[in-house]
Amino acid sequence: MTKSKKRAGFPSPDLVRAVLKGHSGLGLAFAALLYLVCLTGATAVFANEFYRWENPGVERMENLSADAAQSAYREALARSEGAAEHVLILMPSEDRPWPSVRVTAEDGTQTNWIVDSAGRITGELRESWTHFLTRLHINLHLPQSWGILIVGLSGVALLSSLISGLLAHPRIFRDAFHLRLGGSRRLQEADLHNRLGVWALPFHLTISLTGALLGLSTIIIGAVGLAVFQGDTAKVYAIFTPPHPVEDTRPAPPLDLRPLFARLSERAPDGRIGYVMVEHPTEQGAAAMFDVESSTSRIANSDTYAFDRAGTIYYEQQAAQNNVGQQILGSLGQLHFGWFGSGVVKIAYALLGLGLTYLAAGGVTIWLARRRDKGRPAPGCERIWTATVWGQPLALSTAALVALFTTSLIAPIWTWAAVSLAALGMAAVWSPSALSQIGRAGTGALLIALALVHPIVVGTGDSMALIVDGVIGLIGFGLLASGAPWRRATTAAVRTA
Repeated sequence: MTKSKKRAGFPSPDLVRAVLKGHSGLGLAFAALLYLVCLTGATAVFANEFYRWENPGVERMENLSADAAQSAYREALARSEGAAEHVLILMPSEDRPWPSVRVTAEDGTQTNWIVDSAGRITGELRESWTHFLTRLHINLHLPQSWGILIVGLSGVALLSSLISGLLAHPRIFRDAFHLRLGGSRRLQEADLHNRLGVWALPFHLTISLTGALLGLSTIIIGAVGLAVFQGDTAKVYAIFTPPHPVEDTRPAPPLDLRPLFARLSERAPDGRIGYVMVEHPTEQGAAAMFDVESSTSRIANSDTYAFDRAGTIYYEQQAAQNNVGQQILGSLGQLHFGWFGSGVVKIAYALLGLGLTYLAAGGVTIWLARRRDKGRPAPGCERIWTATVWGQPLALSTAALVALFTTSLIAPIWTWAAVSLAALGMAAVWSPSALSQIGRAGTGALLIALALVHPIVVGTGDSMALIVDGVIGLIGFGLLASGAPWRRATTAAVRTA
């Protein structure tokens, strides 16, 4: 009777073996992509801090007046080549204490300008590194629809791996604080892999689920439109997003924002404007949408007000009145990147993101070690995987250093791609231990150089830039020390003893 009860238990040994096999297969199939997405995501948490790091000499302020916003907007239109499709005015915030104006032309090209407190444009926004990093995480610098889809699928793979990992290890919660130290390295790695998976499980589930929803939003909306609105996806978007203004393409003078600011102050006297989006500014059908921070405690706490050229409000949405779909949609990005809280929240997200990156890398390492212990080593795969794991920090660090000397986005992309391919090429020559040492020491040296060169090339006008340089330098010293030849020799001597 006892045996029959054990056989009837859940999960059964056969199910555990099947799920473990699927867990390993899924992890191996998406390993490199998950590792890259997790690594860049943990770094992109500090996107606003990197914007300040790239623009340390910009005048900082708490607010921008309506007159100054109008001046900056008009000057940006005058400087732009061709007809402007949209103009985005980002107002000063705690994370980015200076305004900027982005003009999007009809052909899709964009120009970002820095603005001072008087509304004068002082130069183009430096964003080659930050834009490179965030776009690498969001769409891998592929065509947007395809890149976002692939990253969304990686979120699905991560979520599936987490669930299958729980099912494949029935004792994972019972052994949450059990670590087998001092014995087999593979067992130590496996225990750490499982413990990190359990300790930060709420974070892992949140990141994977929000990432999947953000990446697959187009497919989800298409499926809802097909099922509910006979394929009309515009009706689905209308549930969640503000409507477009009535189209009128007749030429007209640039939309005057000052009366709209005045109307907004009547509607939301205590609201803080996050941004202003002007659509078709030189057409008769021009309109402006204001995003205003509300006092609600929700993560998605923005009120929206949209005005036409005559100053008539044609759309108004209060965050407190958002439906469930709008609340979810407005919260996805904030939850995914950790941009809803203070610096402590960002630091926690970054550390937990690095833990998730370790999980993505460690799963393959454990699988390779298991094969080696069973007498079926895969030395070629070990070299390629080590080159992948340490080649990416090396490539990203090199791209960041190159970005200091250019405002072009192309240079960091090609630099990252070239170093990534070079690291994989080195796998044909060097052993895994040598590749790891080169990757650690090389990344450390590049980060130290980055921290030293940045103040010379870009400047030190912002305290945040100094903090970022200090953190980069400390990380660089840590990696350089861990990958130094004397470290390797000392470790080998201790193991021999």
